[in-house]
Amino acid sequence: MKAVILAGGEGTRLRPLTSNQPKPMLPIANAPMMEHIVRLLAKHGFDDIVVTVAFLANHIRTYFGDGSDFGVRMRYATEESPLGTAGSVRNAMDELDDTFLVISGDVLTDIDLTTIVKTHRDRGSFASIALKHVENPVEFGIVITRDDGTIERFLEKPTWGEVFSDAINTGIYVLEPGIFDFIPSGEVVDFSSDVFPAVLGEGRPLYGHSVDGYWEDVGTLEAYRTAHNDILEGRVSIDIPGFEVRDGVWLGEGADLSPDAEVHTPVLVGDNSRIEAGAVLRPFTVLGADVVVKADADLERCVIHDHVYVGPGVRVRGAVVGRGSDLRYSARIEENAILGDEVFVGEHAIVNPSVKIYPSKVVEAGALVTSSIVWESRGARTLFGRRGVHGLANVDITSEVATRLALAYGTALKKGSVVCTSRDTSRSARALKRAIIAGLQLSGVNVIDLELATVPLTRFHVRSQEAQGGISVRLAPGDPDSVEIRFMDEDGADLDEGAQRKIERCCTARTSAAHSPPISATSSSRRARSSSTRPRSK
Repeated sequence: MKAVILAGGEGTRLRPLTSNQPKPMLPIANAPMMEHIVRLLAKHGFDDIVVTVAFLANHIRTYFGDGSDFGVRMRYATEESPLGTAGSVRNAMDELDDTFLVISGDVLTDIDLTTIVKTHRDRGSFASIALKHVENPVEFGIVITRDDGTIERFLEKPTWGEVFSDAINTGIYVLEPGIFDFIPSGEVVDFSSDVFPAVLGEGRPLYGHSVDGYWEDVGTLEAYRTAHNDILEGRVSIDIPGFEVRDGVWLGEGADLSPDAEVHTPVLVGDNSRIEAGAVLRPFTVLGADVVVKADADLERCVIHDHVYVGPGVRVRGAVVGRGSDLRYSARIEENAILGDEVFVGEHAIVNPSVKIYPSKVVEAGALVTSSIVWESRGARTLFGRRGVHGLANVDITSEVATRLALAYGTALKKGSVVCTSRDTSRSARALKRAIIAGLQLSGVNVIDLELATVPLTRFHVRSQEAQGGISVRLAPGDPDSVEIRFMDEDGADLDEGAQRKIERCCTARTSAAHSPPISATSSSRRARSSSTRPRSK
C-alpha cells in the first residue's frame, strides 16, 4: 500500500535547531524524526512512499535517497510554494491511484497503522482520521464523532470555552483517490479546515478512528525534550540505535564510556562518543555521535547533537545543543536554552534559561547571556597567540583549518618559495602536518619535509637551506589535548606581528563562519557576539 509523508515543514518554533535543516530531519534518539516514521511505515507494510518536500528539500533527498536502505521505495514531490497539507498531497496525485495513507514526517508515534487501514476498509469509508484523546486539546484540531464513528464536527485550535471534545486530529489519514475532487489544483488547501468540511457537506462517509498508541507532535522545545524522555522510559516503541549495555544505558557503536564516569539512568550515548573519567551523565541525557565529554562535566536532561565538544567542568541542564558546538571550561547552559549548530561558548560563560543562540555565534569567555542572539555578527577573536596558533586538536584545529592556515601563509610568499615543515611524535601533529603540506602546495610553495624534528632544529634548517619560511606543529606543553602551529620567517624566527596580521587578513578575506582557535576575546556588555574567523580556501 502507498503512503504519503508530509515533510515540507520549516519548524519555526524549533529554531535555531531548524535554521540549517528541515524539521523532519531534526534528530530524535540520534536518528532523523522522519526516519522513525519511515521505519513505522515499513513495519506495517507500506513499501511505496511519496514524500512531499519544500524547505531545504535536498537534506531529505540526500539522506533517504530511493529508500532502499530502509526497505521501501521512495519518491519526492516538491512544493515550489506552500500549498497546505491537502495541497501538498495533491501535488503528488499522479502517484496515488488507490487507497493511501497520509502521515506527517515530524511527529513521533508508534500507532498501529494496519488497524487504521483495516477499519477504514471494513467501514467502506471515503476518508478516515486517526484520533487521539489528550488532556490539553487546545493546541490541536479537535473532532467530535457520533456513536457509529462518523464525524460530526471539526474545530481548529479552539479556546477552552470552545472545547467540545478531547479527541484531536493526529494528521494521520486513510484516503480514497476521490479525495482529489475536493482539492483544487495550485491553491493553499488544508485537510481539516477545507477538505473534510467539504466532504461532510457532500455526505460522503467520513470516519474517526480512536487510537491507543503513542503520538507526540514535536513542535516545541518542550515537546522535543518530552519525546526523548518518553523514548528513554519506554513509553514509545521505536528502535534506539546502539546496544543496551545495562538497564537504561544505550551505547552506540564505538562509544567509549570510562568506567570512572558517573552514569545515572536512563541515558543514550551515540556512536564513537567519548565520555572521560569524572564526567557525570544524569538521567535523560542524550548524546549524539562523536561527542566528547571531558572530566568533571555534568549533564542532565539535555540533548546534545553530533560532533559537540563538552569541556571540563561544563554544566548543561535541560537544554539542547546543536551539532558541531563547542562548550569550553566551566561554561553553563541553563534550562530551556537552545544552541544552534556550531555555537562557541567560552570559558566560564553562562547562557541563561530560555535563551536561544543561532548558528555560528560566539559566546565570549566570561559572558553572561541574558537574551537571545539572533542577528549580531561582530567578533573580536584573533588567530595568533604568543606561541603561534594554539587550540584543541580536532576541535579548534582540524585538518581543514590547518590546510587553510598554510594556504594563507603560502600566499604571503613569492611563488616558488621553499618552506620547511616538521612535527613531533604525536598522531595529531602527524595528521595536521600533512594537511599543512597540502595547503602550502596549493599556494604554489615548495616544501622540504623534515618529518620528525624539534622547533630549534627546524629553525636551523630554515636558515641553512635558504628557505623562505618554516612551519612546525606539535602538542602544546603541558596540554596533550592541544596543538601548536609555529610559523617562521626566512631567518627561522617566529613571524613578527606585521606578518601575522597579513596572514589573518588573508584568512578573513576567505572566511564565512568557522572554527579557528579562539585565542582571545572581549566581552561586550552582557551580550555575546558572533564571530567569523575560520580560514577559507581560495
